Amino acid sequence: QVQLVESGGGLVQPGGSLRLSCVASERISTLYRMGWYRQAPGKQREMVATTIAGGTTSYSNSVKGRFTISRDNAENTVYLQMNSLKPEDTAVYYCNAQKRSAASTVNFWGQGTQVTVSS
Repeated sequence: QVQLVESGGGLVQPGGSLRLSCVASERISTLYRMGWYRQAPGKQREMVATTIAGGTTSYSNSVKGRFTISRDNAENTVYLQMNSLKPEDTAVYYCNAQKRSAASTVNFWGQGTQVTVSS
């Protein structure tokens, strides 16, 4: 069981920045993929950004060029730097960790952190 604890959410004005952090209970270098997802009221959860163990990153089109995912293996932490925030970025942001083996793929989720972009 991987436990994930997010922090860094809050209220920010349009155009502002926030950095989310996700601390994992085990070495993230052993996990296949880490990522950030978000869920706005009345909408399905969607992928925001992911990073796999080899370093490859992926972003949704809606955040490409504004958000950056990074990882600190020594601190077992994944970050999401969010710049040029828009009201449509308002959502609960969830950290995700994925373990893969020959037999299975298992996803773990944090409790979520609220990000509100409003003037």
